[in-house]
Amino acid sequence: MSWFEALILGLVQGLTEYLPVSSSGHLTIGAALFDLDGADNLTFTVLVHVATVMSTLVVLWSEIDWIVRGLFKFRLNDETRYALNIAVSMIPIGIVGVFFKDTVEKIFGSGLLVVGCMLLVTAALLTFSYYAKPRQKDKISLRDAFIIGLAQACAVMPGLSRSGSTIATGLLLGNRKENLAQFSFLMVIPPILGEALLDVLKAVKGEEAFGGIDTLPLVVGFVAAFISGCVACKWMINIVKRGKLIYFGVYCAVAGAVTIVMSLIQ
Repeated sequence: MSWFEALILGLVQGLTEYLPVSSSGHLTIGAALFDLDGADNLTFTVLVHVATVMSTLVVLWSEIDWIVRGLFKFRLNDETRYALNIAVSMIPIGIVGVFFKDTVEKIFGSGLLVVGCMLLVTAALLTFSYYAKPRQKDKISLRDAFIIGLAQACAVMPGLSRSGSTIATGLLLGNRKENLAQFSFLMVIPPILGEALLDVLKAVKGEEAFGGIDTLPLVVGFVAAFISGCVACKWMINIVKRGKLIYFGVYCAVAGAVTIVMSLIQ
């Protein structure tokens, strides 16, 4: 992987992590266009996901600080309930990470056909959530947090947008748009940091978790993903509040169809 390829893929990751169009799907498409090695692509994917987590910490720092301060009051309050919702939402993705990690990694190498099909599923989810009008709830419940977590676990499939799946699921459950974008972005922080920690431990043990990518492309990709992630995170929160997800549904439908055609003519 060259530094220029890393720059393009880093920008793609940062922008698409928060927009409901599947960052993993777009990285898979980019890797196919650049003809990158599967193992190196997986390594790069983990790194740029960490970069976008860092951008989440920057953009949503006031909300994170509010939660942490509340936890140290050592009593049941709104902050504690919010943290508990995040913890409950992590259960499904934790099970997938512990017991099905190898299967997930194989899926990431399954090619463009899966990505195209999952982009169509993302389009259907976004469209359905746009037109559905369930009764609105003031707060995200533990039950809803767990169901949204199930959506996040399903979104390990490349092409199935994580933010699109979690936000659309939350909307279908009747949660307010104002609450969902923030919750969706915060709930992904622990799983991605946990995945990065596991890769670091593998590297220390000599299992070559970081593949054969040079340092410069990794640094360029990380910085590009971080900066573009900061921009996209702020943008996406405003988009969700205005309820304009249908346009991303149209984009995913077109991108999915084009990707399927690409997979068939390769």
